[in-house]
Amino acid sequence: MKISSATFAGSSTRVAGKPQRKLPEFAFIGRSNVGKSSLINMLCRNGRLAMTSSTPGKTKLVNHFLINDQWYLVDLPGYGYAKMGQKGRDELKAVINDYILGSEELVMLFVLVDSRFDIMKIDRDFIRELGENGIPFGIIFTKGDKSGPNVLKAQIEKDKQILSEEWEEMPPMFESSAQTGAGREEILDYIDNILKSL
Repeated sequence: MKISSATFAGSSTRVAGKPQRKLPEFAFIGRSNVGKSSLINMLCRNGRLAMTSSTPGKTKLVNHFLINDQWYLVDLPGYGYAKMGQKGRDELKAVINDYILGSEELVMLFVLVDSRFDIMKIDRDFIRELGENGIPFGIIFTKGDKSGPNVLKAQIEKDKQILSEEWEEMPPMFESSAQTGAGREEILDYIDNILKSL
């Protein structure tokens, strides 16, 4: 898929406030500071599309970006930001759950996982909830340029092993790097194939 246009279409905290135009939505989520905004900017080849920050917990709204006038790329707040108070975490969780459980246009949710570490309990708990609610999801391993190819491969195999203890069928998985552009074609082609099947 070639992205010829990517424009900001609006922010919301509730499904009722999202853009009125009904188009397929592909959403991206992950723990705070997993590299979500950088990945979105890499996919769209626009360094300023999604707000990137070295400070975790920066995205507090559901942000819709209109891609090729055909579908929305949705940037969700990160989960599990430890330095935020309980009230703030509860509010963010409410924003995330309202969108994930309430958006009828959501086609696929990509959960981002840092490829340098074992998949964390908070990630496993989150994707378990997705499974329980029947939300289609895939996993994108981010920051693939930070480890050598052998280390990266071994870590992803380890994560698959951890996941296989709970999941009989594995979700689609992708390796990515916002720095090198790795994974861009695979992720966009996957989205393109889903769009063609709708």
